[in-house]
Amino acid sequence: MKEVLIFATVLAPIVLAVVELFKRSFPISKNYVPLIAVAVGIFIGFAASPFSELDTVLRLWAGGFAGLSATGLFEIGNKRSGLTKDGER
Repeated sequence: MKEVLIFATVLAPIVLAVVELFKRSFPISKNYVPLIAVAVGIFIGFAASPFSELDTVLRLWAGGFAGLSATGLFEIGNKRSGLTKDGER
């Protein structure tokens, strides 16, 4: 478990940067940002296989943790409206 948390700590700033790139590039509903962050974290955790000796399942867990920490776990339950970028709706 210690290795998963260390790997998630390394992945979190990368996930945060990619999610921020998505938020600034596309008009995304704010309610979907945590879900996108978890998906991006899982993808980056899976894609980081050349950089880690962890098993695939452990890398996926670390990516999920990194995605949750990138947006804040508490934001998943919050009801918010609006878009991340000014767009038509």
